Amino acid sequence: MKILLIMPSIKPRASLYERLIMKLTMWSSLTLQQIAALTDDKHEVVIVDENHEKIKYDGNYDLVAISAFTSTAPRAYEIADEFRQRGVKVVLGGYHPTALPMEAKQHADAVVIGEAEGVWQQVLKDAENNKLKAFYKSEPVDGILIISPIKNNNFSLVEGVEATRGCIYKCNFCAISNSPIGCKFRKKPIERVIKEIESLKCKGFVFYDSSLTLDVNYTKELFRRLRALNKKFACFGNANILAKDDELLKLSYEAGCVAWAVGFETVLQNTIEDIGKKSNRVEEYAGVIRKVNDYGMALIASFVFGFDNDTKDVFDVTLDMLYKWNIDSIGINILTPYPGTPLFNQLDKENRILTKDWSKYDLYHVVHKPKKLTPDEIYDGINKLIKNFFSFSNIAKKILGKKFDLVTRASLSYHLITSRIVYKSCFG
Repeated sequence: MKILLIMPSIKPRASLYERLIMKLTMWSSLTLQQIAALTDDKHEVVIVDENHEKIKYDGNYDLVAISAFTSTAPRAYEIADEFRQRGVKVVLGGYHPTALPMEAKQHADAVVIGEAEGVWQQVLKDAENNKLKAFYKSEPVDGILIISPIKNNNFSLVEGVEATRGCIYKCNFCAISNSPIGCKFRKKPIERVIKEIESLKCKGFVFYDSSLTLDVNYTKELFRRLRALNKKFACFGNANILAKDDELLKLSYEAGCVAWAVGFETVLQNTIEDIGKKSNRVEEYAGVIRKVNDYGMALIASFVFGFDNDTKDVFDVTLDMLYKWNIDSIGINILTPYPGTPLFNQLDKENRILTKDWSKYDLYHVVHKPKKLTPDEIYDGINKLIKNFFSFSNIAKKILGKKFDLVTRASLSYHLITSRIVYKSCFG
């Protein structure tokens, strides 16, 4: 069969300026490359990431498989409908079809619920025999990480590596840990991870893992093996582990880590407890930043606004703490209740979902009704925070203010400058 694998665009009608921003800031997904690697050589596989190239509908395909997040679901449905009108069989999968399979089925011949790796061979066999089932349910399987994704030829400033998958925490807003795709923590054999990193064209990369602090012994051994490769990377971790494990920090720096990304989420401890993030204590944030910095690495913390405890002063309080902690850079998101999460179920039951236009579920739109803030107050507060923290004068202070090496300083500069551009484009 001739098979087309598609990643829908996050903004299909983007302007030239927006497409340029996407080129410079977007990480390439490993999902389609992983599925292609699982496909038997007797099939011809074409991969299209619509964020980088256009879809050719007249390619005489036998099967089209589309992976969709919630924000890309409307575009995925458009693409699926177009191919089905042309008589091509379509399979939909990913986080959104897994959460809402009946909705996805209206636009597909088959829907994969969970990880495609567990059922992909059966999907192909049934497609060959013209006997596609309506739904294929896949449970998280330990062995899915033994196969490496094929190489992606698309241009990307940042390449990605997956060493582990899943998360042990169950934060009520998290689409990863509350989905069959990410609810179980699994580890790839270290030898395979090392081979994948050795094959990367770039000197730098990002670990896509939800957190590399969930199995510290595994990560330490991985970092020991990484030291000889002379690579640079960034990775995600949890505050409670980074606050106390000096050996992990030392090994990560020696392995080439330039930055740890940590989900601080909020400066309000009562909100941390409400969302069930057991790895965080706000009182420890300053110490975590200092400790990561002491080992020569930057710390990038992500924050979410729109929790029920948030009031109009949360933005000023957050900004004050950012300066007090002397944090290196930040990520900013609006609380988004993704289908399949406890948060979505709660807010939907309380009739507090403002829209089910899934294209707005991109972390940059207010799609629910917080208890103490209006949508305009959230947008205004975030814009004020962005204007202040990502001012050129503050960016210069962040780049020059600490004793980082040249590569870490350059990586931090890239994050600060691109964040300013992206946030002003998305929120402004």
